[in-house]
Amino acid sequence: MTRLPLVARRAEELLGSSVVATAPVAGGDISTATRLRLSDGTTALLKSHHQAPDGFFDAEVRGLRWLAEATAAGGVAVPDVLAHDRECLILRWIEPGKTTVDAAVAFGRALAVTHDAGAPSYGGEHDGFIGRLPLPNRTAPTWAEFWATRRVLPYLKLARDRGHASEQEAHTVESVIGRLPDLLPDEPPSRLHGDLWNGNVLWALDGTIRVIDPAAYGGHREADLAMLSLFGLPHLPRVIDAYREVAPLADDWEERVPLHQLFPLLVHAAMFGGGYAARAAAAAARFA
Repeated sequence: MTRLPLVARRAEELLGSSVVATAPVAGGDISTATRLRLSDGTTALLKSHHQAPDGFFDAEVRGLRWLAEATAAGGVAVPDVLAHDRECLILRWIEPGKTTVDAAVAFGRALAVTHDAGAPSYGGEHDGFIGRLPLPNRTAPTWAEFWATRRVLPYLKLARDRGHASEQEAHTVESVIGRLPDLLPDEPPSRLHGDLWNGNVLWALDGTIRVIDPAAYGGHREADLAMLSLFGLPHLPRVIDAYREVAPLADDWEERVPLHQLFPLLVHAAMFGGGYAARAAAAAARFA
């Protein structure tokens, strides 16, 4: 590790501790990541985004701390927040390890505990971000209404406005909206990570799993589980089995997975284009 003076100085101002070395960290397409070694022996990760919208890192910190409230009771672990400001966030470093069955089983059980910690309502007190896009969290009385108006339709419109979804694809997704009250069962709101794809699940060297980059809000727990399966997770069947041992799922939950994947697929369509809108339309068409 060398020492990047500007990065080191910024971290030292926030932490009140000397930075003896820095090193760039690969990965991530929104923030720049740098590993820090501090004079007290601590290793940390600094995420910086010099054009971050207002509240960008505030939202991430709120999500991490809200999820951490459940950790003491056996919920999923998150990295410790060491410091943050408008343009950067410093977290305790998580040394990566192997993907193991034992860690997967423990993660499934811990995720059930985090979900069971609950939320006051569907949504939250503050809006947030999903990737680099704003995330509306204004509360709604039912899960079907929240999912339609805060998750599916805003990103469908954005994808269509950007030319990333055809009129036919948009029509197919819209056609399922009116059926959501019959298709999505209500449960008490769970404490969701909100962006729980494989890249936000860290398998640590100590044999535990920690989650990062939350887009946290109160919602239906099936949404987190659907996100886990969208892009694949090592040992996912063991995660789900362990989860269900702690918190059984409602009947036919697997059939609803495509409905709960509409949101992340449309977010990707809005951000990247490609075939994501077509995948969202195909998922919606299963319920036509």
